[in-house]
Amino acid sequence: MSSKVTTVKEAVKGTLVGSQEPAQLSAQTRARFTRHAVKDPETGELFLGPEQFVDAIAPPNEDYHKIKREQYSILFHVADRTNKGKVNLADWAYFENILKKPDAEYEIAFRLFDVDRLGTVKYDDFRRLYELNKGPDSIPFDWNCEWVKLYIGSKTRRHDMNYHQFSQMLRGLQGERVRQAFQRFDTDGDGFIEPEEFATIIQQTSRHKLSDHLIENLHTLCNISQGSKVSYANVRAFLNLLNEMDLVELIVRNACSKSKDGRITRAEFLNQASKTTRFALFTPMEADILFHFASLDEPSGRLSLRDFAKVLDASWRGRAEAAAAAAEEPAAGPAEKTRGQNFVAQSLESAYNFALGSMAGAFGAFMVYPIDLVKTRMQNQRGADPGQRLYNNSIDCFRKVVRNEGFRGLYSGVLPQLVGVAPEKAIKLTVNDLVRGWLTDKNGNIWWGSELIAGGAAGGCQVVFTNPLEIVKIRLQVQGEVAKSVEGAPKRSAMWIVRNLGLVGLYKGASACLLRDVPFSAIYFPVYNHLKKDLFGESSTKKLGVLQLLTAGAIAGMPAAYLTTPCDVIKTRLQVEARKGDTAYTGLRHAAKTIWKEEGFRAFFKGGPARIFRSSPQFGFTLAAYELLQNILPFPGKPSEPKVAAGVAEAVSTLKERAVDSTFYRSRNAMKILLDLDENFGRTKLGPGAQGWKSMPAWMTAKTA
Repeated sequence: MSSKVTTVKEAVKGTLVGSQEPAQLSAQTRARFTRHAVKDPETGELFLGPEQFVDAIAPPNEDYHKIKREQYSILFHVADRTNKGKVNLADWAYFENILKKPDAEYEIAFRLFDVDRLGTVKYDDFRRLYELNKGPDSIPFDWNCEWVKLYIGSKTRRHDMNYHQFSQMLRGLQGERVRQAFQRFDTDGDGFIEPEEFATIIQQTSRHKLSDHLIENLHTLCNISQGSKVSYANVRAFLNLLNEMDLVELIVRNACSKSKDGRITRAEFLNQASKTTRFALFTPMEADILFHFASLDEPSGRLSLRDFAKVLDASWRGRAEAAAAAAEEPAAGPAEKTRGQNFVAQSLESAYNFALGSMAGAFGAFMVYPIDLVKTRMQNQRGADPGQRLYNNSIDCFRKVVRNEGFRGLYSGVLPQLVGVAPEKAIKLTVNDLVRGWLTDKNGNIWWGSELIAGGAAGGCQVVFTNPLEIVKIRLQVQGEVAKSVEGAPKRSAMWIVRNLGLVGLYKGASACLLRDVPFSAIYFPVYNHLKKDLFGESSTKKLGVLQLLTAGAIAGMPAAYLTTPCDVIKTRLQVEARKGDTAYTGLRHAAKTIWKEEGFRAFFKGGPARIFRSSPQFGFTLAAYELLQNILPFPGKPSEPKVAAGVAEAVSTLKERAVDSTFYRSRNAMKILLDLDENFGRTKLGPGAQGWKSMPAWMTAKTA
């Protein structure tokens, strides 16, 4: 008999996927095995016992939440192919090979119930294992029901199940358990049960899939209707919703991303569901159940992702459990270490943001620098008589610069500009965020006047760095036209200009620079923030795309740039070195009066269009580069935010992805399949002195001996 069994095993070995040992083990597989293995004192061979096996597939530092760690020992007998109570390296490689398959969860369950390891599951084996593992208070299951007969035949004509038959039966078993449990509680046959009975059914069949929020509020399901009881339709709708949680999350995220305030109604959920799926997958009752549980804490009718997370995320913890977990943590040394680590991490992240902002700002400044040069040349042009003008307009200026100075002439003085962008952008953004934070109330609201103050403060602080660099840049930009009009004029370098001006000279025109930068930032930042919030609907639950950020930045820069052009004209005239015959301005007021008197009001808006065409794309290029750099060079250790997908094809970008190749995650998913049978799988003692699945029951060892 033993030789016959061996022959059959060899015959089916080739058909059982994953039964063959890999010809060459990977270094990772060996390392994971060796890390937890112990040495056999007799043979010296490394092996994993039940305790070591659990350590290997269920690390102690993971969050198990609804699944007890000791329950993972049930998987030991899938890896222990010879039933010796030991898992060697070949067995471990065999087990990991199964876990790497796309249907690993169902194959693990199949191999667990395939006692003879012949590629089929017998009815008697399946039922005995089920009865051994179910809890003492579990709701009974009728194994002679019509549903069971459909899968394995009647009592006199039962057949064994192959892998595909078994996995399909396993998928539907939970629904049949729920149906039978409902009928058991429905003693009077009116199709209704008490809310507490519904909670008992769901906790015994699906507790491992539920968040604490759902578990604590299961009894409130009756509130979706006028009565005080739960119907079978309610139970099926709840179960259907539970089985489609991933798709529900995808639909909710897509719908919230399209909402201006990041919140959706029941109707918006159903509309998005009809667009995402090819047919009406969710019934009105299922939508009612979803919104009922998500809105228990905030019954407003418009819910955000934060509200849905309490329903969709099975790892969501209740307040009491979270507080208890926090209370168990030591309060002295580790807390101080955590604060120190947080300080270092925040410092490194600030440096990271500063570096990316510097590179992005330099890129934006470089791309629009020719426009900035044309703007400066136009603003420095004196005289109201057309005959005295060197340039007719901005396009004429661009052409003459290229013709007279070459393409490189468009980038005269670009180096100081690139050097100055880093501190300018860093100070401006930091001060604005800092002041906004001070002036924002506890509810996250800020008065519009406070927004102007924050922006103005940011513009004022940046002048410390920008004025010296502006004056050097401007003098380098105009020396090309000086060389063209004055024969033999020397070409100066940036360092020569700095030495010649001195510290005081570098801040010439600082008052005009303040007069330009303070109102510019006071206009730009509030407009930018309101465009993001009011026009594009940015919120804590809705992130804007790059195109939306570019548009908001470009639009905000237009009024800020044009309305501050008069101040920029005065600043340019004060900072440019006066040529022979030109008026030498003595100060801000003198420059303004002289320009008005000699050139008229229109002179104050010279270069205004060029400022718009420079500022808008500059902010666009800067933001685009910043977003791109964040994707290419992410901050180490910072968790990435889930993206909002556009359809089912992009679900992988929306749902919380897991390390599916991880031994722990695949083992946990296999446990969820087994726990669909009963919440107590892996907890029950199976023999004298045995704990969990540490020893095989006698009837199993007898069959495989």
